[in-house]
Amino acid sequence: MRIAVLSDVHANLPALTSALADIERRGVDAVVCLGDVVGYGPDPGPCVDLIRETCEITVLGNHDAAVAHEKDVEVLPRDGQAAARLHRTLLNDDQLAWLAALPLQATAYGATFVHATPERPEAWIRLQSYSAIQSQFDAFSTDICFVGHSHRPAVASSSMGVYRVRRGHRFLVDVGSIGQPRDRDPRLSYAVYDDFAFSVEMVRVHYDHTRTAVRLDEVGLPASLGDRLRRGT
Repeated sequence: MRIAVLSDVHANLPALTSALADIERRGVDAVVCLGDVVGYGPDPGPCVDLIRETCEITVLGNHDAAVAHEKDVEVLPRDGQAAARLHRTLLNDDQLAWLAALPLQATAYGATFVHATPERPEAWIRLQSYSAIQSQFDAFSTDICFVGHSHRPAVASSSMGVYRVRRGHRFLVDVGSIGQPRDRDPRLSYAVYDDFAFSVEMVRVHYDHTRTAVRLDEVGLPASLGDRLRRGT
């Protein structure tokens, strides 16, 4: 099967609809979301509804937890705190209950799916060193684990010198972000995983970030969030 794996939508509806249109064109068999459906962006409700409708599996992200459980809101960046508090007022009870019930981790298609790290997924660890990345391989049993959280697409192997997903090795794959890329490329990012071929294609797609910036202003979120979308930071 071919599975589209996306993450960090962050209530960015133009980015999500562009991603889902591209996914539909590719004719994938299933879609998985690695969390942070909400946070930062202007349209949490429509994004929650689309992810619920489209994704076979969705796991919990730290911004989802902040909104649904009102948990650790104060540890988010200041603009993230503002968005989390606003999103809680914009989502209805059913949408909040769905977010609150999301699991921290899932296993399917011979892969592990988690928002931040398979090691202590509830701690929302950022993988910022080679040793931190390598320590993750002891925390999952499948040959491949998909993560988000960093907003930067990347592939890491447990084997030195292996940079492309292929059989005979184990991998940690960061699929990047749909709604807020941070690798200085403003295009949205997701991955297509083929569990039969054991391969991963990293996908980048343009979307109209100006529409999102206008909506940010309409709902009263900081203009700096729109600037970040234009810069891919």
